[in-house]
Parts: sequence; structure tokens; C-alpha cells
Amino acid sequence: MAAAAATTTFLPPIPTPRPRLAAAVRRPPPIFTGAADAVPMPDDEDSSDDDDGDAAAPRRSARKDRRRAVRIAWEKLVRWSRFWRRRNRSDVLESTRKLVVLGGGSFGTAMAAHVAAKKADLEVSMLVRDDFVCRSINHSHINCKYLPEHRLPENIVATTSAADALAGADFCFHAVPVQFSSSFLESISTHVDPKLPFISLSKGLELNTLRTMSKIIPRALGNRRQPFIVLSGPSFAVELMNKLPTAMVVASKDKKLASSVQQLLASPNLRISTSSDVTGVEIAGALKNVLAIAAGIVEGMNLGNNCMAALVAQGCSEIRWLATKMGAKPITLSGLSGSGDIMLTCFVNLSRNRNVGLRLGSGEKLDQIMSSMNQVAEGVSTAGAVIALAQKYNVKMPVLTAVARIIDNELTPKKAVMELMNLPQVEEV
Repeated sequence: MAAAAATTTFLPPIPTPRPRLAAAVRRPPPIFTGAADAVPMPDDEDSSDDDDGDAAAPRRSARKDRRRAVRIAWEKLVRWSRFWRRRNRSDVLESTRKLVVLGGGSFGTAMAAHVAAKKADLEVSMLVRDDFVCRSINHSHINCKYLPEHRLPENIVATTSAADALAGADFCFHAVPVQFSSSFLESISTHVDPKLPFISLSKGLELNTLRTMSKIIPRALGNRRQPFIVLSGPSFAVELMNKLPTAMVVASKDKKLASSVQQLLASPNLRISTSSDVTGVEIAGALKNVLAIAAGIVEGMNLGNNCMAALVAQGCSEIRWLATKMGAKPITLSGLSGSGDIMLTCFVNLSRNRNVGLRLGSGEKLDQIMSSMNQVAEGVSTAGAVIALAQKYNVKMPVLTAVARIIDNELTPKKAVMELMNLPQVEEV
């Protein structure tokens, strides 16, 4: 799909077309056409009103016109959808023989399972560091550590050998936490084909360098031309495993590459839009984790719905201010990788970052929280990097700065709320 569709949200399910529309479907028009282009529909007989003479006639006529307009709009959508499906047919999946997933966490496992289920003879190799997880995937077809309740497709093979995992791969999913990515990639760089496309699933900023994955991957591999795509959007691993409807976005400077990955991943339960705004997608994906911690703190302190709505709205503005200063497109921040991912991460209990905030707001110490988790909450390490970026680009970010100070134990959640509420009353920007 074209880059302009990057912020497309869910389209309604496609109904079975009526037989009388077959001729029109063979000649698909654009989605936005005049009413004269639509297939005429017969008016429904409306029996809901009693025949009370001329007084009811205008109401019945208006209702029929409205229903007819809805039917016409729906049929246009059906024809437009079929037109794009035919136009975007590709043999990307058919020509792909092997995928490699770097990392054995929940989301990397979910993406491996998603693609493996699309093609039975596709080899999906997972590079993991835990021997126990490796044996569990190969012998029981279960990731016993992260997704123990879900059986994986049998064409997924786990290994601890980078050479074996990367040999002959057509695409590579990078699912290693951001803070460990540089050292990990440097250690396997000799096994990486310079033309192997890297699809980044990792969200965050490298703490000391403030780099995103689009900068980390080429630098660590020693190849600034390494093909790169970022995949982001509102998506929990367990819901992908359960094949629940999901929509995400792939972003790359190379539009053909983004289109190829779109076709590789798209399925009846996963919609993939494309974008060329790598900066916007990456920055939104990193900063939403910090905002989710703030949302969890509000929940943990029982500050109410008014406070939650105000905080998330303010946080969205802060993310937009910084991202646009860095070159992101504002439209990206209102799309799947922006507001879509923010809503999911801030409001749903499955979010690791939100749960960190929830426990902080309830009075737990950060060290205790982190030691009890078996997965990484990227927002904790990203918070300090966000503030450094804000200073670099001269952007005021009171909510995200407060989160960083709480994480650094310089401010209690209660004190942070008081300070935020006492900020000057200003014009909304």
C-alpha cells in the first residue's frame, strides 16, 4: 500500500458481494467517486411507520435516502478494496524461503509464529540465548518462558548459533531490547549478509547515545547501507498469537522494501500500512513507553479519570513537540504508531510499562519492581534519554521529565503530581 496510507485505521470486514454487482467489480473505480458512479439500489419498503398520510411521507423518504447513501458508500468501499488487492498482489511470500528472528521474547515469538503460519514450508529460525527455551521450542513447540500457553507452528526452529540462524535468511526480525542491541549485533555481524533486510521490532532509545534502532543497527553491523524497516503499532504479543484483529505500520526510506514487508506480513487478522517516516514511527514508539509509566502512576495513585485523560493528552503533545522538531511528520503521530500505540500502552493492563508505573504509584520501589519482571520495560531506560533529547532540541516536556525524575528517585509520585499541577497556566499549544 502507498505511503499515504500510513495512518489508515481498521477497515470494516469485506462482505460477500451481491451477484448483480459482478460487472462493476470487474471495473473497480477509485473509492471516492460521485453518487452517479455508484450502482443504483432499489429503495427498501419501510414498514416501521404506520401509514399516517402525507405527514409521514417526508420522514420515510429521508430514511430511504439515508439508507441508500450508506449502501452506496459500502459498495464503493468493497470495490476499492478489491481493486487494491489485485494491484498489490505479490510473490514476496512465495519467494521467501527463510526468516530469522533475533531474540526469543514474547513479541519476537509472536511475529515468528504469525509468519510461519502463513506458509508451511517456510523456515523460521529463532536465535535465542537460553538453552532451555531453545529445547522447549524445538521439542514441544512452545516458548516455555514467555508464551507457555500457545503452541508454535512446527516450521519454527530455535538455535543458539548465529551462523546457523542467519545462513540463507531472506528477512531478519530484530527483537532484542534496545539497550543490549549494539553489543549483540556486533557479536554476530560477521554472519550477517550486507543485503539482508532488518525489520526492527525494538522500541526505545539507546541511553548513552540517544540513537534509535535505525541508527544502532547499521552502525553495529558496520554497514550504513544495511536495509532497514521499523514495524510498530498497537499490538500485544498474546493477541497476535490468538489471531485477534490487529493493525500495524512498517516504515522505511525504501518504499519498495516497505511494500515487500507489508505483503510479507499482511494477513486476514493483521493489517499492515506503510510509511516513509522512519523518525516519526521510531520516536513515537520510544516515547509512548515513558508516557505509559506516567499513566500507570496515575492509576496506582487513584487520581481518577479526569487526571488520566489530561495527563495522556499532555504527554501526546510533548511527544509531538519533540518528534516534529526531529523531523517527524505530524500525521504519523496521529496514526497507528503514534496515538494508536499510545492508547494501547497507556490504558491496557497487558502493558509492561504501564504496570511499572502502576506499582510505582502504589508505593513500590523501582528496584523491587524490576527484579520481579522477566521481561524488559523499555520506558524505564528510555526516560533519561528522552530528557536528554528534549534538552538537545530545546523542547519542554514536563510530564516525561517528571517520569525520569521519579525513576531516578529524585521525586516521589505524589510530589511530581503537585509540581505538575502548580505549573503556570498557559495557552494550549
